Parts: sequence; structure tokens; C-alpha cells
Amino acid sequence: MEILFATSNKNKVQEAAEALKPKGITVKHLLFGHNEIRSDSLEDIAREAVQAAYKKCKKPVFVEDSGLFIGSLNGFPGTYSAWALGKLGLSGILRLLQDMPDRSARFEACIAYHDGSKVSAFEGVCKGSIAIEPRGSSGFGYDPIFVPEGYSQTFAENITLKNKLSHRYISLLEFSKSFVSGS
Repeated sequence: MEILFATSNKNKVQEAAEALKPKGITVKHLLFGHNEIRSDSLEDIAREAVQAAYKKCKKPVFVEDSGLFIGSLNGFPGTYSAWALGKLGLSGILRLLQDMPDRSARFEACIAYHDGSKVSAFEGVCKGSIAIEPRGSSGFGYDPIFVPEGYSQTFAENITLKNKLSHRYISLLEFSKSFVSGS
């Protein structure tokens, strides 16, 4: 089965393709730029974006929105993660946490899928913490500073770990179950 993934982020497409291939799902990239709504809810953002993507392609399609939620920063950057990374960079995020003893964080992802008649949402969460300094060269975004719970390496230091534990991977697995069960 082939499915469209509407995004402007080719790294997300690669992750989705690798995660869904063993499930018999081929991911095809639909280059999609969209001025997403502002909301504190990943699900609201993803649902609105998939409606716009479906309008564009008129085929079953999915989008994914994700964010890094840092405990001591009251969930910041959250749904503004891409914006914050672009403005502050990893070094800016680390400076915000410089004197914070609580470095707990979680990645969240929400996939919204439009099948032509209804929109479904699938979520994934990966708990962890923020490293003291960036480590590793794999992955993208916040991967060099995110350490998943129960591990000592960042996602950027161990991409295999990321591919098995990430918020995106978990949401993609939930999404793939909808095709197996016929939901």
C-alpha cells in the first residue's frame, strides 16, 4: 500500500518510510508548505494541516506535527519547537536550562490522517531529559540534546535507538495499526 505524507521536512519522510516499510506501507512524499495554525495542541495543528493537504491532493494523506516539551520551562518550546530551534538554536535552549536542576523533557508527535471521509489522529510520546551539551552527529533538530529515559546516549549519538523509541516512531506504529485492523 502507498500513502502520501504531506510535509516540507525530508528527514521526517525518511523516518516514516523506514518505520512503515516493514508494515507493507510505502511512503510517498507530498511536498507541502503550509502556514499552520497557532495552538498549544499538536492534534489541533495536525488536524487542520491534514485538511489543507487533502484539499491540495484529493487523496488519502497524513501529516505529522511534533514538539519538545521541557518540564522546567513549563512545556516550552512545545508546539513552537521548530520556531524556537530556528531562533535560539540548541545553544540557546541549553542556555535557558543552564541553572535548572530539572532537565526532564518529552517529545510528542501527532499524526493526522485524512482518508477522504474522516480525519483520524495518532499520538506518540518519548520521555527523557536534556543533555548538558550537544552530543552526536546523526538525526536532526533536537536529537543532539535529547536523551531518552533509561539511556545515556542522545538520539544523535545512537540513531538506531531513536528509530526504536522516538515519539514519531510510536505515532507511526499506532497509525500503521489502523490499516491492519481496517479502522
